[in-house]
Amino acid sequence: MNHPASKSRVHNWKLSPSDFAFLWEECRRCFYLKVVSDFKRPSTPMPKIFTTIDQLMKQRFAGQRTDAIIAGLPGGVFEYSEHWVESRPVAIPGQAPTCFIRGKFDTVVRFDDGGFGVVDFKTSARNSEHIPLYARQLHAYACALEQAAPGRLALSPVRQLGLLVYEPKAFEHQTAGACSLSGSLSWIEIPRDNGGFMDFLGEVLEVLDQPAPPAGSASCPWCAHRDTARRTGL
Repeated sequence: MNHPASKSRVHNWKLSPSDFAFLWEECRRCFYLKVVSDFKRPSTPMPKIFTTIDQLMKQRFAGQRTDAIIAGLPGGVFEYSEHWVESRPVAIPGQAPTCFIRGKFDTVVRFDDGGFGVVDFKTSARNSEHIPLYARQLHAYACALEQAAPGRLALSPVRQLGLLVYEPKAFEHQTAGACSLSGSLSWIEIPRDNGGFMDFLGEVLEVLDQPAPPAGSASCPWCAHRDTARRTGL
């Protein structure tokens, strides 16, 4: 379990790739409290339909060849699905604390000519604003695979990162009581940027090494609720 930050102790923080996108962007205070104090804000569950479609995609593509699914990926096989990964401690130059990455990826492709690709499934319209956020997650999984902790899944080199995005476009009624969704499938490649990812981890560790949590985001409803509760006692 993580403990409150202290200047007398060098920490090795456990970081979850799933928090690198929206939680980090939405509120650094909530991120700090989750990692340092294991205090988690109430989660907003993803609508079940998106979770269901993503799970069906994983099941459908498992063991399939990339060239039978989507253009843009080198030849290979969707070989690994929903594996937990954990990295060795990651040190950032100039930073006292370290971190390790632990999480579960969607799928990994084993390429015919060597190496691997980490793929995340999304059910939505293409949104260029979210790509840099998802890139952090994919880089985190690549780091955990290439610098795996002893006894954890280790795959190297990770040559490609990307999103496989399904965008529903039509609802089709087939027979009485049966229907289906149809749409398009697209591949969004994420360029590998190890230096940029290490810079991001350095920013994260700077926040976590503070003796107290940073101020909450003005747009964070949970921080606003806590502040109101402190003032009113409710």
